[in-house]
Amino acid sequence: MSAPHLTRDGRDWSPDFLVSIDDGTCIGCGRCYKVCGREVMTLKGINEDGDIVELDDDEDEEIEKKVMVMNDAGACIGCGACARVCPTNCQTHASQVPEAA
Repeated sequence: MSAPHLTRDGRDWSPDFLVSIDDGTCIGCGRCYKVCGREVMTLKGINEDGDIVELDDDEDEEIEKKVMVMNDAGACIGCGACARVCPTNCQTHASQVPEAA
């Protein structure tokens, strides 16, 4: 059983951790990145083969779409700020982080 989470003044609080981003729905607007001070997400590109790739100014013609992807999931504190600013609701959040197999 996990320890209870409390706000600064002692009220119960349940974190809602970012666990995935749907690259088919994400429009790469960067709003979530801007509100997250923990670098949980980063902007990448999807090439013509559907592969997620690093963005490189030299290869910008090969990028079909830009999307946000998980960068450091362990840094997420579950504040939910990213979900509140996402215009496409492309993120999945959970109160419990799935354990690694």
